[in-house]
Amino acid sequence: MRFKTYWLVIVLMGITAGCDRPAPSVAPKAPATRVVQIEPGVDAAKRAQEALILAKPGDIVEFGVGTFEFKSTLSLDVNDVTIRGKGPEATILSFKEQGQGTGGEGILVTSKEKFTLHDLAIVDAKGDGIKVNGTNRVVFRNVHVGWSNGPKETNGGYGIYPVQSKNVLIESCHVSGAADSGIYVGQSTNIVIRGNTVEENVAGIEVENSTDADVYDNTATNNSGGVLVFTLPNLPKKDGTNCRVFRNKLAGNNHPNFAPKGNIVASVPPGTGMMIMANDRVEVFENTIEGNDTTGVSVVSFLVTQRPIKDEGYNPYCAGISIHSNQFANNGAKPQGSLATILMLVMGKPFPDILYDGLTDPKLSETDRANSLSVRENGSATFANFDAASIDPKNMLTGKKPKIVRDLKGYAGEIPSLPEVKLEGLN
Repeated sequence: MRFKTYWLVIVLMGITAGCDRPAPSVAPKAPATRVVQIEPGVDAAKRAQEALILAKPGDIVEFGVGTFEFKSTLSLDVNDVTIRGKGPEATILSFKEQGQGTGGEGILVTSKEKFTLHDLAIVDAKGDGIKVNGTNRVVFRNVHVGWSNGPKETNGGYGIYPVQSKNVLIESCHVSGAADSGIYVGQSTNIVIRGNTVEENVAGIEVENSTDADVYDNTATNNSGGVLVFTLPNLPKKDGTNCRVFRNKLAGNNHPNFAPKGNIVASVPPGTGMMIMANDRVEVFENTIEGNDTTGVSVVSFLVTQRPIKDEGYNPYCAGISIHSNQFANNGAKPQGSLATILMLVMGKPFPDILYDGLTDPKLSETDRANSLSVRENGSATFANFDAASIDPKNMLTGKKPKIVRDLKGYAGEIPSLPEVKLEGLN
């Protein structure tokens, strides 16, 4: 009897001790993602804008299959919202009936943190197709932007247009018909532009006054200029530096330039595969650059535009430009543009695959000025430094011509490769 009582006490003590232990912790469940469905219909535009106004962080606004007509800009200022469709062939946001004074953009995003747009098309915006201003962590994926009347001066300036943003990813998109740039990233940091197709724009892809950009695996064809890497004056962000352009196909970018007069890209000569203007540390490698009528790659100072510079903090010169391991073919056969008309008098035709104005920052040491440009391992690519400082119509009339340097011996130095761009907070 005592034996049974003894074991009963032990069992009860164990149970009591177990009751004193804290219950295992259970992690709180993350709130379920809310998906707001927008289907075509008479009031679809109103429902869509209401959904974006009432959106909470983490929400998805999903457009169904069909064409959605908008008469004004669709705007968003809520963080961490995704807008998506069922694919750019199936979900079309049309701004053809967009009225004047209702905002120029198709979609305008001013969220501060995290915006994603994917799997839909934006057509016929009065201004830019999609503009994102001042956002950290931006993703465009499988988005098509275009204008149904084809390439015209009256089209919107930019197709995909993130500006003053950080950690920007643009991939698998298609843009055509932009009167400035199909894909434009300006005054931004940490940028990846990959796997896109741009055609029939003035500029296919433009990276402007931006830092740390990777532009790769894109196809730019039948634009006036395939890829532009520019730094321009009179902008809040003064520098453009650290841009890698690689594994792209820049072919047949010979479309007439239809930019509005006075626009800086209106000065880009048709037939430009790639132009680097006033940038520091640009690495161009493993690209296929062919069939561009003026030149494959041009490296120039802002001074060649002959525009006045009133921005005291602006440096108009290129430095640290490396062009290597590319494949060039059939460039320069039909040079175009006002500068080309002058250069043909001294260089003849065809123009070289790589064209350099020879202008360097006089503030640099002689050694640094000599290392402003490296051109190497580009197969049979041709080259010319056309000595822009000595081009003067008066000199030409008297028979004094600039000294054209075609020998690459002075440009064979190796500039260290740039690091891969790492996007923060994006896969």
